[in-house]
Amino acid sequence: MADGTYAVLSLLLNVSRLPSASILTRLRLDACLYEPAAAREAGKRGRNALKGKAQPKLSARLAASTTQWKKHTLCWYGGTKREMELATGTALWYQSPVPPVAIRWVLIRDPQGQYEPMALLCTDQEALAVQIVEWFVLRWTLEVTFHEVRAHLGVETQRQWSDLAIMRTTPALLGLFSLVTIFAQQLLGKPPFPIRQTAWYTKALPTFSDTLAFVRQHLWPSTFFSVSSDEGDTVQIPRVLFDHLVDTLTFAA
Repeated sequence: MADGTYAVLSLLLNVSRLPSASILTRLRLDACLYEPAAAREAGKRGRNALKGKAQPKLSARLAASTTQWKKHTLCWYGGTKREMELATGTALWYQSPVPPVAIRWVLIRDPQGQYEPMALLCTDQEALAVQIVEWFVLRWTLEVTFHEVRAHLGVETQRQWSDLAIMRTTPALLGLFSLVTIFAQQLLGKPPFPIRQTAWYTKALPTFSDTLAFVRQHLWPSTFFSVSSDEGDTVQIPRVLFDHLVDTLTFAA
């Protein structure tokens, strides 16, 4: 599953040739789609045709009254259900000089008009339209993970020169993301998750910054990781002030 950046014919062609893999991406509404090539007539000279008759552009299908739309209740973003209208079909996507790629296209239209119409493609022509859309929706959790790992754990900002070090760091940080999530789940129990709000931004669900701060609040006051000498000077401060300082620092980037 990928965004429209990976809707590249050469990539789709290579993936479609693999026996147990397919690719699902967004599709341009003005993509050139064709029927399969007709069978070669006996005794006809010349090379075999690569494609058949041109199909209407998906942008034209959106406006056409003959397009067959079906309403489906889909698993949507944020773990919700949403009713959408889908139209689907199979075609060859072709643009010289790359050979044509067989795809299933899916048009998505929101009856409520909240979302702009969009198109998806899948190199598995046997896949159902509903399944294709729900697969694509699952991609959002990956996008959120990569965004939050970049924002809070420093992925893509490493300062190594060794290729091996670079290859080790990103998987280690992604593993740390998973560990923080698991620690928070174990610490949470039944109480509701503490979600930090601001005057200019409210949110109903916790983000990774809340999760990371929650784990830090439990780890930092602990003496298990203390390496300071027991004979050092100590300064006593009120518990309320100490908790406030810890709470503030846990949200630091």
